[in-house]
Amino acid sequence: MRERILRELMALIRFPTISAQPGARLAVRDCAAWLVRHMRGLGLQAAAVTHDGPPIVLGEWRRHPDRPTALIYGHYDVQPPDPIEAWTSPPFAPAIRGEHLYGRGASDDKGQLFVHLKAVEQHLRAAGDLPVNVRFLLDPEEEIGSPSLLRFVSSERDRIRADVAVVSDTRILGPDRPAITYALRGSLSMEVEMAGPPRDLHSGNYGGAVRNPLEALCRRLATLHDRDGRIAVPGFYDAVRSVAASERRYLAASGVSEAEAPSASTAAQWGEPGFTPAERSTIRPAIVITGLHGGYQGPGPKSVLPAHASAKLNVRLVPDQDPAEIDRRIRMQLTADDGDPVQVRVTTHAAARPVLVDTRQPAVRAAATAYESAFGRAPVFVRSGGTIPVVDLLSRALRVPTVLMGFALPDDGLHGPDERLHLPTFFRGIETSVRFLSELAVHDRRLSLPRG
Repeated sequence: MRERILRELMALIRFPTISAQPGARLAVRDCAAWLVRHMRGLGLQAAAVTHDGPPIVLGEWRRHPDRPTALIYGHYDVQPPDPIEAWTSPPFAPAIRGEHLYGRGASDDKGQLFVHLKAVEQHLRAAGDLPVNVRFLLDPEEEIGSPSLLRFVSSERDRIRADVAVVSDTRILGPDRPAITYALRGSLSMEVEMAGPPRDLHSGNYGGAVRNPLEALCRRLATLHDRDGRIAVPGFYDAVRSVAASERRYLAASGVSEAEAPSASTAAQWGEPGFTPAERSTIRPAIVITGLHGGYQGPGPKSVLPAHASAKLNVRLVPDQDPAEIDRRIRMQLTADDGDPVQVRVTTHAAARPVLVDTRQPAVRAAATAYESAFGRAPVFVRSGGTIPVVDLLSRALRVPTVLMGFALPDDGLHGPDERLHLPTFFRGIETSVRFLSELAVHDRRLSLPRG
């Protein structure tokens, strides 16, 4: 059976479902059709719904009106695989090497959503029944902020109504270290553009006499932080919720160690004073310059004063920061009239709120029991520095608890070359999901929510 499951997962990974690239639309459509056929083959009702965008895949098995309904969310789009030359094997030609399956989307998120499909299959094959009702919501655009899904959920809530939402797009700490994520940072994706002269100019003839928009951009970007690494945007920290010392001690003791922290592998650790690298990337907000463009980018020199310059910013937010308010404050900082003779334009491409999950919820406790049964060890609770826009969306639209059940590992290479899925953890994930559905039935009375 495991060989068949792997063949099916590899078939799913072969679709180059890169939501950021318009040229991938056919692959996205074909992948959606494959998922619909696969779910129908498992015994679910399934359909691909086009809602002003690429197809959202829906599936459901609902035969027990007296039992709760779990909505399982996953996304079948992937990040661009660039740089292709850095991959050991082609990103959309999945390959097994040792205990890992390599390919773009293997871990983020096709492998993780497949965990739940295979768990449903195991229940139905063994008993012809499920302990609870199940709905699937598979997103074609998570990697670009889920714009189609945002519109769909706002207008089609009845089609995904449930008693609990399950999102598997997060990490555990290791193959034998299960974890449940209880906090996600929010995000803003922004772009600032500066325009100077109407065209590129000879830097010898005009350098020093005409304002260079690239230099002006760098000067303004430098105002976002002070020299110690603290964000220098006025009012940026006003709404930041402090984290109790007891919680910080718990996270330090049971979460990601300093040796495993994101910045530990680099010599240039940097950031807000008073916090460890792990804390800076989870419980504290951040502004990151993720792209800078201006002037000649090719090999060798070119004497040019560029007419335009731009930078991409990724802002990470923590409770209780409001994306709209932070957006306003950053815009004020970058567009302040300081007499500089350049035109400034700021565009916001995506925004998502931070998330904080109540770990006392019965559904979260059901997940903890399931992890312990499958892994032989109780999970710890961790914060993630990442953002999953749909979590806040589902919480607000459906008003149901959300459980963040991840099965990725810290070294899976998400978003990078040679992304991979640890196969023993993948199969443990299936076992965890099988047990979770059963535990939801056990915890039914304590869910105390209207039936979806």
